[in-house]
Amino acid sequence: MPARPDAGLRWHRTTIAGRTVAYGDAGDGPAVVFLHGWGLTARSYAQTFPLIAASGSRVIAPALPGFGRSDPLDGEYTFPRLATWVLELLDTLDLRDPVTLVGHSFGGGVATATAWEQPERVRALVLVNSVGGSVWKESRKGLRSLSDRPLWDWGLHLPGEFRQRNYRRVLPVVVRDLVGNALANPGAMRRAGELARTADLRVELTTLAERGLPVSILWGSEDQVVPEATFLAMCDAAGAPGDIIPEAGHSWLIADPEGFGELVTNSLTVQQTLAERTADPGRPREEQDQVGRSA
Repeated sequence: MPARPDAGLRWHRTTIAGRTVAYGDAGDGPAVVFLHGWGLTARSYAQTFPLIAASGSRVIAPALPGFGRSDPLDGEYTFPRLATWVLELLDTLDLRDPVTLVGHSFGGGVATATAWEQPERVRALVLVNSVGGSVWKESRKGLRSLSDRPLWDWGLHLPGEFRQRNYRRVLPVVVRDLVGNALANPGAMRRAGELARTADLRVELTTLAERGLPVSILWGSEDQVVPEATFLAMCDAAGAPGDIIPEAGHSWLIADPEGFGELVTNSLTVQQTLAERTADPGRPREEQDQVGRSA
C-alpha cells in the first residue's frame, strides 16, 4: 500500500506566554519554518511538508495566532508582534541554529518581519506569492498602493483563482479553513487581513539583501490576489530576479504540492551550496562573487 501524502507529519501543541500554539512537525535536520497564508492554517499545506522533509530538513509549520487551533493575540496585529511570536516559538522548540523561513501570502510578510527582527536567526528567506511589495498597479498618476485597492476588486478577481481544473481540489481546503477561522476568531481574521492589505516591507527586504541574506521570491503568473506589480516591487527591493511559476494562481503550492516541494528543496540545496562556497576562505574572491550572482 502506498504511503499517505502526509506520512511522517505529526501535529502538536505548545504554549507561548500561556497561549496555545498548534504546529506540524516533519523530518529531521536543519529547520525549515513554514508560515501559512491569511485565512488558512498549516493543515492546508500538509501534503507538501513531508516532501520537503524528505530532502533532509525538519519542517515546522505553526498555525499563526488566531488561525487554526492557535490562540489569537490581544489587541492590534502588527508585523513586529507576529515576528516576536515566531521567535518565541523558535525558542520554545529549542531551535537555536538559524532556520530557513518559508512564507506564503500573509505568511511571507510575517517571515520577512521575523528575519528583519533577528537576522542572525535566519539562514534564508523564501517568499511565495507574498504580501509586502505594497504596489497595486501603475496609473497615469504613478504607482498606486495595494491599500488603495477596493474590497470589491479583491472579491471580483478571487473566483478566477479556482477556474483551472487542477485548482478545484484546492477550493474545499480554502473554504474549510476560511469558514472555520472566520467562525472561531473573526477579530483575528479582520486584523490580519488589514495588515496584509497594507503591508509594505520593501525597506526591510532591501536591508536584508544588503546584509547578505539569501532571498528567493516566487509568484504564480495567474495570481488574482497578489498582483504582478507587488511581486516586481519585492524583487526590486531585494535585488532578486524572482521566479514566475507559469499557469499558477495564488494557492498553486496547495494545488501542486509535489512541484512546490521540489522548488523549495532545490532552493535549499542552492542556498546550502552558496553558504559553503562563500564561507571557504581559500576560495578566490572573484569565484565567490560569481557563485553569488549565479544563485
